[in-house]
Amino acid sequence: MRHILVADDEKNMRWALKKALFNDGYVIDEAENGAVALNKFESSIYDLIILDIKMPEVNGIDVLKTIREKDKDIPVIVITAYGEIDTAIQAIKLGAVDYIQKPFDINELKLTIGKALEITNLKEEVKFLREELNGKEFDIIGESSKLKDVLNIVKKVAPTDATVLLLGESGTGKELIAKAIHNLSKRKDGPYIKVNCGALPENLLESELFGYEKGAFTGALSRKPGRFERANGGTIFLDEIGEISPSIQVKMLRILQEKEFERLGGIEILKADVRVIAATNKNLENMVKEGAFREDLFYRLNVVPIQLPPLRERVEDIPILIDYFLDKYSKNLRLEKFKIDKSAMKFLMEYSWPGNIRELENLVERMLILNHGSVIKKEDLPLGSNKMIKDVDKIVLPPNGISIDELEKNLIEQALERTGYNQTKAAKLLGLTRHTLIYRMEKYGIKERRDSD
Repeated sequence: MRHILVADDEKNMRWALKKALFNDGYVIDEAENGAVALNKFESSIYDLIILDIKMPEVNGIDVLKTIREKDKDIPVIVITAYGEIDTAIQAIKLGAVDYIQKPFDINELKLTIGKALEITNLKEEVKFLREELNGKEFDIIGESSKLKDVLNIVKKVAPTDATVLLLGESGTGKELIAKAIHNLSKRKDGPYIKVNCGALPENLLESELFGYEKGAFTGALSRKPGRFERANGGTIFLDEIGEISPSIQVKMLRILQEKEFERLGGIEILKADVRVIAATNKNLENMVKEGAFREDLFYRLNVVPIQLPPLRERVEDIPILIDYFLDKYSKNLRLEKFKIDKSAMKFLMEYSWPGNIRELENLVERMLILNHGSVIKKEDLPLGSNKMIKDVDKIVLPPNGISIDELEKNLIEQALERTGYNQTKAAKLLGLTRHTLIYRMEKYGIKERRDSD
């Protein structure tokens, strides 16, 4: 439903326009002069403005100038008196999309409104398509079973409006999954707004999320819509949600429960028709136990949790990702691709990738710049202080030999300690089945210290 602001000092004109346009399904707001028009523009969001040029207090030209300073895209149609063609031309130069002269036929105005809104829709569609085309280089790449499991959940949850919580280490592709959910949803034609909650200080994050009114704090010279307001009808992606403060957690809970919020310094209750996707690399359940994160907010966010696997658990995707990044950067940098021999590829597939896909992408780009056109061997990998080699080849046979049984027992104990004695997770770390792990625990007399599963 489109919202239109009609600004005209003639009461009968406003009434006639409101009645005629209301019957066509538009929601009409009125302003009796230029000052009121600017106040309403500051406090609400409109799809189109109909603006009379001659109004008391602030004339239409000055109103148009102020609107264009703050919003370059909203379509404005000006109404001029007969014979004021020079004023109409001035308005067009200032950014009005069209003008209409009094007296006018209401059907003519309706056609003008329809054309202006259609042009706006086309601009938004072109912008969306450009963003989509630019985003093609960030497609979700891989054929591993774990990635397919994630994508299957994405396909099921995307058409709904359910809140999604993306969990996983840094660099695992949480932002890509969030965008995929939006693109597959019924909100795909609406806005997609991203917020990195960990990148902004608390006071700035609060004003960015919820917006503020003029005078809400020092430096608030005009009303500013927040990210939730801008995301209306679409999706908001809250990255690093575990970083938000307790005070912002309270406001976030209200949005998720009541679908409403207020701008800083404001009293107007605004509705939030927004789908929320959140992401974190932290353990929110532990944060709840420690009192660092609200339990009720956690359950509101955790409606559909999606755990993204680290790259070390998607080993079969590593060659596919390398080829993808090679294609991407060889085109961008106009460099000849390198080739990777078997020893180097084996090594890359055995590496633990603590930085996940982001680390792999950076490595490929660096290798391309330094070794384009070459054949990459294990010793050619630009690994800085042999960090990767130490990570993979960290077990060194001592001069006096070693007991394999003692080594295996030690590794099993380390895996159990790391996973809090969760046998399923410990088995995965060791590349064993849970049954095999239990057998070897019994073999080496390793006792369970707590319930495993």
